[in-house]
Amino acid sequence: MKNLLFRKQLDSRQEKARLRQLLLTMKITVILSLVFMTCVHADSVAQKVSLSLKNAKLEEVFSSISKQTKYRFLYEDEVIKNAKPVNVELKGASVESALSNVLNSTDYSFKIIAGTITVNKITPVASRNLDIQRPVTGTIRDENGRPLAGATVSVKGSSTSTSTNDQGHFSINAASNATLVVRFVGFNPREISVSGRSSIEIQLSNEDKALEEVVITGLGAKIDKRTFTGATAKVNMKDIELGGLPDPSRALEGRVAGVSVQNTTGTFGTAPKIRVRGATSIYGSSKPLWVVDGIIIEDVADVSSDDLSSGDALTLISSAVAGLNANDIESFTVLKDGSATSIYGARAMGGVIVVTTKRGTAGRNSASYVGEFTSRDIPSYNNFDIMNSQEQMSFYQMLEQRGWLNMANVASRSVSGVYGKMYELIKSGQLENTTESKNAYLREAEYRNTDWFKQLFSRTVMQNHSVSLTSGTEKAQYYTSLSGVFDNGWTKKSDVKRYTALFNATYNLYDNLKLDLRSNGSYRDQRAPGTLGQSVNLVTMDVRRDFDINPYSYALNSSRTLDPNEFYARNYAPFNILHELENNYMDINAADVKFQGELKWKVIKPLELGLLAATRYQQTSQQHYIKDQSNQALAYRWMPTTFIRDANPFLYTNPDNPYAVPETVLPNGGIYNRTDYKMWTKDFRFTAAYDQTFNDIHKLYVFAGAESNSVDRNNNWFRGWGMQYDLGEIPFVDYKVFKKGAEENSQYYTISNTRSRQVAFYGTANYTFDNRYTINGTLRYEGTNRLGRTTSARWMPTWNVSGMWNVTEESFFKALESPISNLSLKASYSLTADRGPAFVTNSKVIIRSFNPWRPNVSDKETGLNISTLENSELTYEKKHEFNFGTSIGLFQNRIALDFDYYKRKNFDLIGIVNTQGLGGEISKYGNVADMESHGVEFSLSATILKNDNFSWSSSFIYSKAKNKVTSLENNSRVGDLIVGNGFALEGYPVRSLFSIPFSHLTSSGLPVFNYINGTQTTTGINFQSRENFDYLKYEGPTDPTDMGSFGNIFTYKNFRLNVFLTYSFGNVIRRDPAYATGYSDLNAMPREFWDAWTVPGDENLTNIPVILDNRFIRNNSQYSYAYNAYNYSTETLAKGDFIRLKDISLAYELPKDLVRSLKMSNLGVRLNVINPWLIYADKRLNGQDPEFVNSGGVALPIARQYTLTLKMGF
Repeated sequence: MKNLLFRKQLDSRQEKARLRQLLLTMKITVILSLVFMTCVHADSVAQKVSLSLKNAKLEEVFSSISKQTKYRFLYEDEVIKNAKPVNVELKGASVESALSNVLNSTDYSFKIIAGTITVNKITPVASRNLDIQRPVTGTIRDENGRPLAGATVSVKGSSTSTSTNDQGHFSINAASNATLVVRFVGFNPREISVSGRSSIEIQLSNEDKALEEVVITGLGAKIDKRTFTGATAKVNMKDIELGGLPDPSRALEGRVAGVSVQNTTGTFGTAPKIRVRGATSIYGSSKPLWVVDGIIIEDVADVSSDDLSSGDALTLISSAVAGLNANDIESFTVLKDGSATSIYGARAMGGVIVVTTKRGTAGRNSASYVGEFTSRDIPSYNNFDIMNSQEQMSFYQMLEQRGWLNMANVASRSVSGVYGKMYELIKSGQLENTTESKNAYLREAEYRNTDWFKQLFSRTVMQNHSVSLTSGTEKAQYYTSLSGVFDNGWTKKSDVKRYTALFNATYNLYDNLKLDLRSNGSYRDQRAPGTLGQSVNLVTMDVRRDFDINPYSYALNSSRTLDPNEFYARNYAPFNILHELENNYMDINAADVKFQGELKWKVIKPLELGLLAATRYQQTSQQHYIKDQSNQALAYRWMPTTFIRDANPFLYTNPDNPYAVPETVLPNGGIYNRTDYKMWTKDFRFTAAYDQTFNDIHKLYVFAGAESNSVDRNNNWFRGWGMQYDLGEIPFVDYKVFKKGAEENSQYYTISNTRSRQVAFYGTANYTFDNRYTINGTLRYEGTNRLGRTTSARWMPTWNVSGMWNVTEESFFKALESPISNLSLKASYSLTADRGPAFVTNSKVIIRSFNPWRPNVSDKETGLNISTLENSELTYEKKHEFNFGTSIGLFQNRIALDFDYYKRKNFDLIGIVNTQGLGGEISKYGNVADMESHGVEFSLSATILKNDNFSWSSSFIYSKAKNKVTSLENNSRVGDLIVGNGFALEGYPVRSLFSIPFSHLTSSGLPVFNYINGTQTTTGINFQSRENFDYLKYEGPTDPTDMGSFGNIFTYKNFRLNVFLTYSFGNVIRRDPAYATGYSDLNAMPREFWDAWTVPGDENLTNIPVILDNRFIRNNSQYSYAYNAYNYSTETLAKGDFIRLKDISLAYELPKDLVRSLKMSNLGVRLNVINPWLIYADKRLNGQDPEFVNSGGVALPIARQYTLTLKMGF
């Protein structure tokens, strides 16, 4: 019994133990399951998704999330299939945040349980529970996931509201069926239904996306893009930036249909040749008007489009935006037709480029850094058809045989190279005058093969650093930036330092009163090789530049037999290019500062008044240092022999002494040239804008304003002789320099002051009916003090009428099942104008004081010179323009096409009239010409492929522009029509290039040309003739007629590859002059000289004229006319067509999660190569760049360059 009881008790205890063990096991299992589920949930929630879907079904959204995560979705098909399509654009968002964003505007809710997401339709709550106030919490972020502090959250229809804290969190009491309204300055407001939720993640989109639908014309008018009737194009700087090019204007090349950008020179500070829809004037610049943040940017010194390629020092300050940091620019808007530009009246005949800089954003405190590191390739002789040293020495031996390089001839010449140095060494006893010694010396030169490009160019790294700060609240927003460009120079003595600063602030003083303050400044310290102005001998058409030491030009034109460490002869004096660059250079210092303020008062909701005031001051100095031992200074005193003394043109001969011998005016020291440019502009503007929509059908926008503009310019030039740089810069001035100047009537200083004043009144009205039909009208009335004094000449009304039809909004179109998602047609007709060339000012007679020439200095006196007589009828250049355009969007705008056709009639164009002395002037400017132009513009952009990881977008631009001078009262000269820039002639394009028709070579190898009335001549071409030039052959325009680009952008995850090509066709180029009556041993020769005529019979084999014997030149000095004519003949022409791979870049953005872990907002790198490949160009150019004009001076091409860019955000 006891045993049985004990056994029962034991069994009971064992049963309890087993029960406790079972319970413990179950507890552990539950705990482990919960831990596992929590880990899985945490891991899942931590996963990030990116979505970019439009009009997508919920099933597509759920499928995309499943592919990017480990989640499975559970829902009823019957419930989900009736859901409305959604639009979602998210990047790097959490799963919970993504689903909240997608479902918060629907009737669906979700729950995350382990790896499963259940989606259910929200069951309506009983009406008695709907009004119960419950706490609703959430977080408000921007598109990049950053919290927005200070955002306002309110309950729609009630006074309940709150604001987010520093982390973007909020808490508000709201009913289950309430709607929350979220507002934040700089972002689009958003309404979100609570739908019974207690926590909501809210994302706001940047207001900039909405602003893309607004066209900003630059004078304060902001017109809805859907109702804007003009031809415009907007490009964001972030989409077109070119690393390594600090001047932002060059980034526009190939980006906008109808805009041509020709890089005639790439030196910093020089402007590219930009034209919007081609030329609009004959003597005027045809340049577009630059407007930065609503203020017209005046040029401190006017440089015409033709002068941009001159290489003169003035071109270094020709760029209107060289002082702008490209990283501060938000966008460019190009206004092309009269409808778009008419509000600028007589300033915008050449188009308008509106630059908008970046602004601060409320709620976002951020800092960014952009660093660019650029290295440029050194040019290579492999790209040019230039003789190497062996070939050159063989050519010199031929010249020696023809009497050019014997001792007597070399001693009498102003330039000499290896032969001249050899004879100098023989003369001084340092080299034996034997055949063996001379051959040994020349053999050393033969194998020297100096690479002048490597001697004069380097791969120094140019750095561009930019730092910006963005901050703000609802009351005030700020954007501040500082930048610095540090370039040690691609060539010797060509370094640049540029500093910029920008500060933009917006103050919301009251709900209806806003103050915008903007200021920016820049300072540039630049050094360049010393240069003088280019000149043309109008008799022989020789183009020359005295004392030119341009490194690029020198490398192309100097013999490779020369020793880079040796001195040779130039301008009769010792010369070494490396030594000269150290002793002959220019310093350019440019300071520019601008302040502007604008007050905007919203009187009532549709009416806004604006008041703007701005001032800008710019001062630029160019100091040219020509030191004591420079070749240029030595030339003014070099006379080692009586022969050189008598031949040196830089010496002075006293006309008062018939027995005088040449003497120097610069016995000691060097020369100091200084040019100062100062400009002060003031702008005042009052505007009123009325924007109202009536009954959701009638939309009316009216904008009116009045403005005044004043520009004061002061230009001074001074030349100081005898500056002893080596002796503490103490001047040693010889009186003879002033005597010489007085006798030649040349001044050693000049002062010029000009005052320009303008007043304008303008208005525009835009009416739209039912978003379908729009009519627009603009009127501007302005006056200037620069033109004639009569009211009709000085005051000018300009206007525009235009309309647009939005076909997409028509009911019949909506009923069609068409792939066309957008279709609009627009047309405009306008009158715009321009004040003409800047140097034409005929409002009054212009009288200048001067010192007339007298045979004796003692007889000098001051006189008055009538520089220009009054022309009271001189008026504006004008243009009528008709424009028709259409915009088409296909497949939900994945493909966008824009087409424009325009036709222009320009009249009253200003030009020179030869008066034959009538009225006291030989020539005078007047309204003497008319022209016509027309063209087409086509742009295509397409998103070819796009999914979660990969996208491919492409763009193609094509423009065609032609013009013709229909009336020209003054005849051009032969010399003007055949030079490289071209000139105007009635019946031909504005910049037409003609050639002297080459016929054949004579039996002695001289060129023969077809001439007047079927005759032929060798030396009889009259370059000055203004008549009887029908014999000239028209070759084509010098401006391209067809141009455009082709771009492709590929993105894969965080990688971005950009490949961008530009092309240009339709223009012709005059090759660089290479032929002369004689050649020296200092110059390089093209290899084509080996094909020159040598013996009788060669005239049947070649068209290259004979290398003349020195005896022929002595017997007939007229041969220079023949060879100059050959330089401008049909034999020296090439096509300007080219296709260029302009830019290729690869960028990488680090993943957002990694960046955030580094406490940063973004981190990326980019490598880009500019000008990597000239795919096609005319072979006759022999390596000459089809865009670059090798004019010497300060001109340099844009090199192939490699840039590494680092971008960081905090």
